[in-house]
Amino acid sequence: MTATDSTAARPGAVPAPRAAERDRSPGRSERLRGFLALTKPRIIELLLMTTVPTMVLAQRGLPPLGLVAATVVGGALAAGSANALNCYVDRDIDMLMHRTERRPLVTGVVSPREAVAFGLGLGVLSVAWLAVLVNPLSAVLAAAAIAFYVLFYTMLLKRRSRQNIVWGGVAGCMPVLIGWSAVTGSLSWAPWVLFAVIFLWTPPHYWPLSIKYRRDYVAAGVPMLGAVASPESVARQSVAYAWATAAATLLLVPVAGTGPLYAAAALGLGAWFVGESHQLLRRARSVASADEVRAMRLFHVSISYLTLLFLALAADALLPAAWWGSWWPAVLEALPFS
Repeated sequence: MTATDSTAARPGAVPAPRAAERDRSPGRSERLRGFLALTKPRIIELLLMTTVPTMVLAQRGLPPLGLVAATVVGGALAAGSANALNCYVDRDIDMLMHRTERRPLVTGVVSPREAVAFGLGLGVLSVAWLAVLVNPLSAVLAAAAIAFYVLFYTMLLKRRSRQNIVWGGVAGCMPVLIGWSAVTGSLSWAPWVLFAVIFLWTPPHYWPLSIKYRRDYVAAGVPMLGAVASPESVARQSVAYAWATAAATLLLVPVAGTGPLYAAAALGLGAWFVGESHQLLRRARSVASADEVRAMRLFHVSISYLTLLFLALAADALLPAAWWGSWWPAVLEALPFS
């Protein structure tokens, strides 16, 4: 094991910031941007994009706007907490990867002590916020999401298993449970189907990224699948998960009684997502270098796919049942599990 590998194997064992960055004092605006960067706002946007449509489905219409706002704020605080604590634990390997070498803990804009206090503070605030303004169940789910992401994924799985992102993705599935419980105060089969959709979607979403940045992960000693398996193997597994994702989206039709708008969107978007995963496999089999696979195409398509799917889910729930006439309920009654 090299010195680099040894450093990467110990969460939190990080050298001091680079001398040039240590010697200068960051300004107030730079520090504010640093704290914001710790929360990974782009990831939060994607998580919240699944929360609101789930609330619309649970309500079968528009939920009270105050409840939506309280749930979104609480969910953003919880996600920000998990991401900030993830940055704290991973600051040693972030220093070794080009993709993350400008993160605030690496550059010294934010100190490790400040980061962990910030992350824990956001977590406590999120749980208290949801408990008071939404309901206790949503607060418990948010606390579970934070604990799972930090303790199980970041500290236990990420540096030890090539299946890290598969099980680590559980934390990213929690917003649909939080959104549903915020409206209903309970959980039924429908939110668990949505949970399964996001769980199955996560690997073919993230694995292409691990192909692109495989050298970073190798340097940091992190066994992301794209760093330890061939592009063809990654693409083949992505195809399997894409098919499973598309199938899970259709299961929501009989379970939640969604309308034909969602059913058509799930079919069409699923065909697009599965088709792109097959295209990745075709390219992986035909090129000599992983650099030629163009894996990020599937990464970007996966984001558009999930966004459009949940927008269709919300639009479908907002349309009155009378819009579809009498034929669609008859179709639903003929389906299994309905």
